[in-house]
Formats: sequence, structure tokens, C-alpha cells
Amino acid sequence: MSTSLVIALATLAGMLLLSTVHPPVRRLWVTALVGVKWALLWLLDYSGLRAQLLAERGLEHRVLTRPRLVRLAFEDLGSTYVKLGQIIASSPGLFSAAYVEEFRKVLDRVRPITFEQVQRVVTDELGAAARELTIEREPLASASIAQVHAARHRDGRELVLKVQRPHIADRVEADMSIMLTIARAANRAVSSIRLANPVGVVQDFRDTIRSELDFKHEGENNEEFNRIMQRRGHTRVCAPKVHWDLTTKRVLAMERLYGVNVDDVEAIERADHDAEELLLLGMRAWFQCVMLHGFFHGDVHAGNLMWLDDGRIGFLDFGIVGRFSEAQRVLVTRYIVAMATGQYRDLAAVVMEMGSVPEDVDIEALAEDMKQAYGPLRGLSMGQINYGEILPNILAMSRRHRVRLPQEFILIIKQVLYFDRYAKLLAPDLNIFTDPRMMGLLLADVQQVLAPSARGPD
Repeated sequence: MSTSLVIALATLAGMLLLSTVHPPVRRLWVTALVGVKWALLWLLDYSGLRAQLLAERGLEHRVLTRPRLVRLAFEDLGSTYVKLGQIIASSPGLFSAAYVEEFRKVLDRVRPITFEQVQRVVTDELGAAARELTIEREPLASASIAQVHAARHRDGRELVLKVQRPHIADRVEADMSIMLTIARAANRAVSSIRLANPVGVVQDFRDTIRSELDFKHEGENNEEFNRIMQRRGHTRVCAPKVHWDLTTKRVLAMERLYGVNVDDVEAIERADHDAEELLLLGMRAWFQCVMLHGFFHGDVHAGNLMWLDDGRIGFLDFGIVGRFSEAQRVLVTRYIVAMATGQYRDLAAVVMEMGSVPEDVDIEALAEDMKQAYGPLRGLSMGQINYGEILPNILAMSRRHRVRLPQEFILIIKQVLYFDRYAKLLAPDLNIFTDPRMMGLLLADVQQVLAPSARGPD
């Protein structure tokens, strides 16, 4: 055997051994193989051979467009990449409409794990208590981090079980290690993307997923939201109650709520809900959480917001929440007021106080550019607003003045975009930035936050 062959075999053996003991290396191999797989399938599709092969088998051929190709590759790569896909689906204007529409398929229809895997996790986590449960085989939803099943306890309780995907923690850490390496390399090599802070974005993404992996934290968030709703007198807004005797880090047991998703227009019409009234009620409750309590649901996509059969609004999945200090609550309230009233000089001043722009920024020029970028949000109804045109202008304004909002403020903007989408579907003539009902309801809340006496402990 030649020396070169021995070296090659030894190198291969060493890489395989490293892959078994070092998860990031193993995930790097998987990522490369998935990339090769879908690149080859795209070439077959582009050449027409894939359509021919499928036709010979009597199977339907669907063109592998780039958005579909990326979405399928992300699904192959698993939870971390599916989570990235959900960010794309939630960011119209930041990504092309084709990608946004394609990735909406991964909001609550991720490839499921097997029922046997679900049972194994539940048994491992709950021990003997698992025998008290009858779990439905078909999932209610399959998400990037977990899978949701209906269940019934022997004592008669109707439950929803959120069950974490097996081995997901190790996989997420490996994926994030790879992403951080890429982000650091890009940050060093391409000066034009440094303002976007790719390392910071990936680190925030990593911290968010790590927090989501402890379901006890999520259960505590549910309870905190319900306490706030009770304190504010919102009898028609709720989160599912947690059954702590059946909850662990990897299994979350909650009461089962019945209703329809916020974007299911036909079902809402059949149920005869006053969609506009419910939307305003849900939005006011959410804004109160932000301004008065510094705590808010950070992922109100359509799978996480329901019109319940009993006339209430249900906020689901508190894995992602935002939190503000007292000083941040005041700033975000002033930001919202300035946006809603069109006081762009005040808006620019708030952004400066946040430390989100360089000290040498021209505040008058910033205010004028903010007026041009944000102005259409106030002058148009929800049905008229085209974020495909507006968001690029906002991004261009941010780049021009080197605006870098804190992550929690970006999270707020993301939720407002969600509410905007629901308003377009359910109440296209509404403008949440100028509607007198919305602003009238929030006025007392704003005054409470900005009054000096309100700046004590809440």
C-alpha cells in the first residue's frame, strides 16, 4: 500500500472519528451533503430529466423553484434552519414575496417526528405519570422545536402536550457553532455587511433558541401573561393554563383551547366573530404588556393567535418573549407615540437616546428621512400598505444614518408587522397607527408610563 493512500485513509478515519465525538463537525458534514443533494436535484430539474423520471413513474412533477429548493433543504437540515425559515416567512419586504410565501409552509407544518418518538420523550420525562395519559397519534402541530399533541388525563383533564424533538439541543448548538464561524468570517471579509452585525444577529438567534428549549420557562411566561391580563381586566384575553404536575424541561402540559387561527378568514366568518373588535382587543392587550409591564409575546404568527369558541382571544406559545427595563419601557412608549402621531423629530430623538445611531448623526436629516420612510404607514389603510415598497425605504434610511435598533425593539416591529397582516385580512380599512379607537384606548396607558409617578416598580 502506497504511503499516499495510507495518509488518505488515515485522514479519512480521523475525520470520521472527529465527526462522532464533535457534533459541529458532524453537522458540517450533514450540511455539505444536504447542499450537494439539492444542488444535484436542481440540475436534474433544470435539465428536464427529473420531470421525465417522475412521469415514467406516474408521479406529479413540481418545478424546483429557488424558494422551494431552499425551503426543502432547510427542512432536511432540521430545527435550526426551519427556525430561520420562519423568520423569513415573518419578514415581508425584507425578503422577496416568493420566499416569504414559500416559508410560510414551515410556520406550523414542519415534518413531524414519529408517535413512538413522542411517547419515548414523554415517558422519559414523566416516568410513571405518563401512564395516566392517552395521547392522540396525529399531532395538532409540528414546529421546529417541538411537536404538539392532544391528550386526555385519566382524571378527565383535556390537555395539549408540547413535546420537544429528540436530541434537538445538541443539534442546535452544533448548527449555531457553524453559523457563528461563518458570521465571523463574513464580518472580517466583507466590510459592507458589518453594519448588519452578523455575529450579533447569530448570537441573538442562538440565545432565543436556547431559551425556547426549556419548557418550564415557557410555562412561567404563560402564567405571567395571564396575571397581567387579570390585573388589566382583560377577561377575554388569555394564554393556556399550565398543568405543572405534567410539565418538565422537555414536556409542557397545558389546558386545551378550542378555536380558529387568526388568519382563517372563512372560519372566522362562519363563527360570526367580530374580527375587527377582537383584533383591536388583542392588540391593546399586547401593547399594554409592552408599555406597562415590559413583557410581551415575541412571536404572534398566525399559529400562535386564536379566536376561541367562547369569544376570547388565545395567545399561544410563549417560548419567545421580549422584556424591557423601566427605562426601556419609557423609550419604547415614546417611540410608539412619536410613530403614531407623526412627530418624526421626537422619533429621531428617541432613537438617539437608545444609542442606536452615532453621536455625530444629523438629527434633522434623520427626522426628515424617517418622515419619508415611515410616513406611508400613517396615511394608508392596512389594505393599501405595500411593505414590499416601504420596508426597503426604511432599510435604506437605516443604512444611510447607521441606525441599529436594539434587538428587543426589532422584535416589537416584527410583531406589529404580524398584526398588520391580520388587519389586512380581517379589517383592510383599519389603520392601527391612526385609528381613534386604538389610540384612544392606549392614551391612558401612555400617560401612565410617561408620568413621573409611574416610574416606580409596577
